Amino acid sequence: MVNVAVISGSASPNRTGAPIVDWIAGRLRQRDGIEVDVVDLQELALPFYDEPNLPRLRQYVHQHTKDWSARVEAADAFVFVAPEYNGSFPAILKNALDYVHHEWHYKPAGVVTYGGGLTAGFRGAQALRQVLSALYMVPIQEAVAIPFVKEHLDADGFHPTPGMELAADAMIREMLRAQGALASLAMPEPQADY
Repeated sequence: MVNVAVISGSASPNRTGAPIVDWIAGRLRQRDGIEVDVVDLQELALPFYDEPNLPRLRQYVHQHTKDWSARVEAADAFVFVAPEYNGSFPAILKNALDYVHHEWHYKPAGVVTYGGGLTAGFRGAQALRQVLSALYMVPIQEAVAIPFVKEHLDADGFHPTPGMELAADAMIREMLRAQGALASLAMPEPQADY
C-alpha cells in the first residue's frame, strides 16, 4: 500500500482549493494500492515555526511538531495543491515544509497549482519545486495547472477539463513509478555538525 498525502496549501478563508483537493484525492483513490491522507494546513494549524532546534536534528520539543513529523514520515509520496500568491506559493505551506527535514527525503512530489488568470500558478509551482528539491524530494515533472480556476468551480465542486484529467493521471502515474524506485533509499540519520 502506498500512502499519498495530499496537502492543501492555502489558508485563505475564501480559498477555492478544497474542491480541487477533493478531486485529486478522488483520482488517487481510483487506483488500487493507494491510501490517501488529506492534509488541510488550515485545520492542522501549525504555529509559525517555534522549535528551538534545527529541523534536521529531529530534536522536537512540541507535540504539534512530533505529530506533524509522524504524519509526514508515514507518507510515501505527496501531492501539493496550492494557489500562487505574489509569484510564489503560500506562506502556510512553506512553514509546514520547514517544520521537518529528514521526513521529506527521497519521496516523490506531485504539484497541482491554480490561479485566477492564465498563468495557473506557474510561478508558485516553480518556487515550490526549488524548496521540494532542497528537502531531497523528487518533484514530478508532470503536473496539473488550472488557469481561470473560478470558471471550473460551482456549487457542485470542481469541473476539470479533459486535459486536466490527463495531466493528473500522468502525474499520478509518474509519481508512483518514482516512489517505487525511491523506496529503497534509506532515510539519512540526522547529523549535529553541518
